This record gives sequence, C-alpha cells and structure tokens, in this order.
Amino acid sequence: MVQSSILGFPRMGVNRDLKKATEAYWAGKLSQQDLLAEGKRLRAEHWKIQKDAGVDIIPSNDFSYYDHVLDHIQLFGATPPRYTQHNLDPIDEFFAMGRGHQKPQTDKGPAVDVPSLEMVKWFDSNYHYVKPTLQDGQKFKLNANPKPVVEFLEAKEAGVVTRPVLLGPVSFLTLGKADRGQKVDPIDLLQDLLPVYEELLAKLKEAGAETVQIDEPVLVFDLPPRVKNSFKPAYEKLGNLGDKAPKLVFATYFGDIVHNIDVLQSLQNLYAIHIDVVRNPEQLETVIGALGPKQTLSVGVVDGRNIWKTNFKKAIEKVEVATQKLGKDRVLVASSSSLLHTPHTLASEKKLDPEVKDWFSFACEKAKELTIIAKAVTDGPASVRDEMEANAKSVEARATSKRTNDPKVKERQAKITDEMFERKSPFPTRIAQQQSSLNLPMFPTTTIGSFPQTKDIRIQRNKFTKGEITAEEYEKFIEKEIQDVVKIQEELGLDVYVHGEPERNDMVQYFGERLTGYVFTTDAWVQSYGSRCVRPPIIVGDISRPEAMTVKESKYAASISNKPMKGMLTGPITCLRWSFPRDDIHQSEQAQQLALALRDEVVDLEAAGIFVIQVDEPALREGLPLRSGLAREDYLSWAVKSFRLSVAGVKDSTQIHSHFCYSEFQDFFSAIAALDADVLSIENSKSDAKLLKVFVDEAYPRHIGPGVYDIHSPRIPSEQEIKDRVQEMLEYLSPEQLWVDPDCGLKTRQWPETKAALTNMVNAAKFFRAKYAKAN
Repeated sequence: MVQSSILGFPRMGVNRDLKKATEAYWAGKLSQQDLLAEGKRLRAEHWKIQKDAGVDIIPSNDFSYYDHVLDHIQLFGATPPRYTQHNLDPIDEFFAMGRGHQKPQTDKGPAVDVPSLEMVKWFDSNYHYVKPTLQDGQKFKLNANPKPVVEFLEAKEAGVVTRPVLLGPVSFLTLGKADRGQKVDPIDLLQDLLPVYEELLAKLKEAGAETVQIDEPVLVFDLPPRVKNSFKPAYEKLGNLGDKAPKLVFATYFGDIVHNIDVLQSLQNLYAIHIDVVRNPEQLETVIGALGPKQTLSVGVVDGRNIWKTNFKKAIEKVEVATQKLGKDRVLVASSSSLLHTPHTLASEKKLDPEVKDWFSFACEKAKELTIIAKAVTDGPASVRDEMEANAKSVEARATSKRTNDPKVKERQAKITDEMFERKSPFPTRIAQQQSSLNLPMFPTTTIGSFPQTKDIRIQRNKFTKGEITAEEYEKFIEKEIQDVVKIQEELGLDVYVHGEPERNDMVQYFGERLTGYVFTTDAWVQSYGSRCVRPPIIVGDISRPEAMTVKESKYAASISNKPMKGMLTGPITCLRWSFPRDDIHQSEQAQQLALALRDEVVDLEAAGIFVIQVDEPALREGLPLRSGLAREDYLSWAVKSFRLSVAGVKDSTQIHSHFCYSEFQDFFSAIAALDADVLSIENSKSDAKLLKVFVDEAYPRHIGPGVYDIHSPRIPSEQEIKDRVQEMLEYLSPEQLWVDPDCGLKTRQWPETKAALTNMVNAAKFFRAKYAKAN
C-alpha cells in the first residue's frame, strides 16, 4: 500500500488567526495564556483537516509562533547571550530574537534594548527564516520541555499520531553564522550538537513517535567539502540509534540532489529519503538507484510552492516509476515540500471566477490530492475514476482557455530590439546631469517608499472596495494622506521624498490589479515572516498595461513638494516572484511581459515630472537558482535584461533607483552591477558591514544606500547607533557614493517609532555632511 504524507502545513489558520493573536499579544491586548491556547487550537484544527482528508502521515512540530528555525535556536539552547541576560519569559525571549525588544526602565526592572537576529530568505522562497547566530565555544542544551515532544503528545491526545518534523543538524548549522566578533565556523559545532539530537530523538521515541522527518534541504546546494562530508558521520550516529530512536525520514526539497548522490549513498542506514520531483523530476531514477535494499522513497509530486491543481496523470506516472522498481510498500506519495508556502483553503474564495478557480488547489485541497494519488497508485486509477476525469477536464480547460493567450502581447515582445535594453549614456554622464538638476547634498537621505499604513487607511480602502464611499471621496482621502506624508518629510528634513503609498494594498498586488493577465483572491494569505502575511496575485495569462498605474498620485505629490519626489514601482522580477506564476510558459517570458508594462509606466512618470524613479527588485536574489552553473547564468541574464528593459526608456537626467532585500549578494554581484541603476539601496542593518567589501573589490562606480536600521522591528535606533553604522560603511564606500536610508519600506511600522527613527537617521546624515564639508 502506498501511503500519503505531508511535509508541513500552513500555520496561520483559515482567517489569519495566528497573525491576529500574536499581534494582539505584542500590543498587550492578549494574555500569554490566551496566545498559547490559540496556538493549541490551530494545531488541533490543522491536524484534523489533514486527518479528515485521509492523509496517512501527518506532520507535527511544523507549527511556529514566528519561525521554525527560530524554534530550533531556542530548542537547542543556542539563544545568544544578549537575549538571555534580561531574564525574559521564554516566549518573549523567542519574540525578541525574531523582532527585537525595547522597553524603558521601570520600577519593576531595568531597560531592555536588543535588536532582532538577522532574517534571510528561506532558499528561493518568499518565506524568511531567522538565522542561527553562534558563538565561539558554543554550548548546546536541549530545552527542558522540548517543543517537538510536547506537540507530538498534544496531537496524540487529540487522536492523531503524527510524524514530528525537525530541521537536521547539518542544515541548522550551515544556515547559521558566527555572531559579530566571533570566528567560529558553524559546521565545526556539529559534534557538539549531535548529542542534543540524540537526546531529542530518544524523548520522541519514548513519547511514541514511530518516525521522524528530519529536513536537510541544504543538500540541494553546491556544498563546501567540509559540509558535504559531515553528513555521513552525523547520520551514521543518528541512524544507528536503533530502538532508542524513531525511524528517520531524511527530507530534501527545492531542488535536485544528484550532484550529492554520494552523500545519499552513505545514508542507506536511514528508513526513508524524500525528494522533490516537482522541481526536479529528472532526479527520480538516479535517486532510486542510490537507495539501500530496504529504504523507502518519499516522492514529492504535489507542489508545495504553487497553487495549480496537480495533474493527476503525470503525478501518478512519476510515482509508478518508483513503485515498479521498489514495490508499493517502499513508496510514499508526498507534498514536494511543506505546504507552508501555499494558502490555507480554496473554499474561502467566494469571488473568484469559476473558470479560473477550477484550475487552483490550496493546502487543504492538496491534502486531498495526495490521498487520491496514493489510492490511484495502490488500487489502480479506476478506483478514483470520477476524480481522475474531473482533474483531466480541469487541466484541459486551462490549457485551451482564451484567458491565457494575448496575441497583441506576443506581437510586442517580438518587436523588442537590443537598443531597448540600454540607457542613452554611461553612468558618469548621467550622474553629472542628475546632480545638476536634482541638487542633492552629500549623504542624501530618503526612504524606501511606503510609510505606515494606519488603521484609518485600511478602513477607507475597505469602504471604497465595498462601494460604501465614492471614487471621488476615496481620492480626496488619499490626497490628504499624501499631503500629510509630504509635510512630515519636510519636517524631518529628508532630501528625496516619496508619496507614502497610502493607496497601495501590497507592492505586487496593487500593480497586478492594474494589469491584464492577473487574478486576485480575497483570503489566499501566505506567511512571509513572523506575523507578516502576503496575498500573492496569480498570473493566469499574458500581461499588459491598459493604462497608467501610479502617475496620478506621484504627480500630485510632486506638485505639493519642495524637494524631488520619487516615483515608486515594483520591478518585473519581484512582480513575478511574489506572484504565483504560470507553470505553462517559462518565467523569462512572463518577466519580459511585465518589463514592457513597467517600461510604459516609467516613461509616463518622467513625462509627468517625476525625475527620480525607484524600481524595486527585492526578489531578484530569491529567484537565483540554488546551484551555480548554466541555470543560474541563464536566470541572471534574463532577469537583468527584464529590469533594464523596464527602465531604459528615460533621459539621462532621470535618476533610476532600485532596492534589494538582504545583503547576501556576493554570488551574483556582477548581475547587480549589470542592472546599471544609478542608485541601489540594500537591506544591510543586521549584516556585517564587511559584506560591503564586494563593492570595493569590484570597483562599483554608482551610488548605494545600505540600510542603516531595521524596519522589521519596532525598536528605535539611537542617533549614535546610526552614526556608528554609517562610519562602518565609510570603510568600504566613498562619501560621494553613500546614501542614508532605512532597510526597507515603513508600511508595517507605527508613526511614533517611524518619526523617531527617521529623525535620528537624518541627524546622523547631517553630522557626516558637516564633518566632510569641514574636511573639504
């Protein structure tokens, strides 16, 4: 019998219940007891959904109040000392690592002021994990009340026998880093960490766990020899615990492991191996050949990263390749990865066009898909004939729909010329004209785009969406918000303004709603980080821009400003990556369509008097193939060309900015340089300033604004802290290059903390401006 399994389930709940509970707790409106009770309720609800769908193997310990990697940091006693010294309650210490913690001194205790740990993208997804941050001489100790054991017993009490999920030791360390001022290579700590895993596995066995899923996703990377060679001794130790531990399911995903097949061949003592055959189906036969004579293969055929219905026929064919060689008792049908990256349920979508709704499958529906595929392989397709016929009909309807193909878009793509990718002049010519027309000081200050989206903004947008206020009333409200934001920037003394984006619901959805080829959901939320959820639009067909999307608001803002106004757009790669893309045409084609639409908008902004235009590409790195080689080179080629196509239609005097999230750009720096943006802003506040050395090594000539403070945290940085950060940056960048700005947009922050932080930022910039003016 072929069993079905899920590697992980979305955490937030059908109505973003976890988001609401955690934010209420942070605001002091919900007790810790009630927060924990809500978490327990959600876990029980999610186990029941999977059980009712007929899933055979259901995960536990996939739930987290913030991030699963952060859970493991606390689980293993690897919390950095700067958090433990304040004697915070464990859950508050947990949240402090995720989002920082700042409170003034009171009669009850001293002041606390700690920033969050670094947060980076989880492989090539839009999910963010908290980076393990390790010390020289790091000691590990299993938490006295281990979360995986607690949640396994909790599920057991609810009548569900689960498979606990752990992040494996090699991945935990490889995804970590040495703390500032520390020199430890994380992988050197493996032998110190393994006893903690042994102890944890023993406790899970004692609790009744038969199998444990141990995720080692880093095996899809090109690994340094020391990391690659660490798998064999680690899993010899963990896999040979015998009756002292549950059987181990070694899980990989997001790529193929053929290049590391020798590692897999050394793991034949483990019960099962999981591979992702949605992303890399070609690895299937090679992996089968590397299995031990009794090993089970978990075949990931239901996509954990996208929302399209699984093609049952193709999925069954893949699984049957495995069953024909291994037998049905040695094969599991599984999601390709955790379903964390998919929305909760399609049942919540009451307004979707029935035609396109029939093409989709969210987490709850994917659970059912897995049981159907498993039954079809076990008992034959005839046992699920109705489901197979309905699925085939949906797949065919999508393939032949007129909504997917627009001949006019294809015709325009065919007319693209090489000249359309090039600015009129090289950077030195452009920057001279820009400095003359914009008249900016040294260390110019700006923000990344959005300002706080207040409750009032959300209420008015909701009223407009529901038709409770007229378009004219809503427009006047937006104009008033823009007036307020411009005034605040004047008071703060910023140098380049933004209009604040009060009219925008999301940096991708807003544009998608104004482009053809997209559809939108009402409740298809996906966790991005912590309590932050996004509702990705869905690309269902060819993309074009019927009319201007942002010109009206930017033009109005410029008309009431005494400083340059920056137009704000989301770049083609980010629009693609932060949507659910089509899987029937290559992503490069979709990116090019987006680039043409944005090119029209950039040209229209310039014509409207906007001479600083930012085209954000925070998702550029996450689209980077996980391994070096031709696939990565190909991606960077079409990604760079898409960006250049979108911005190259303007005059030399118009300054093009772009923003990038996260500073791990050493491995694709040449592509960043090739974008030819006049000014780059990068998220850098939680990273070592030494990472900026690449700009020196590569003699990067253009301007750059490394973020000086973290906007993901409500913590307010002091003026001195920002000065120290700028001083660090000046070790690697020239004063003429350096812009001063926050890490990212300020949409999720509150106004008091925003004003305080920006005041300190502007004062720091003025300090350096005065310092270098005296020097000259």
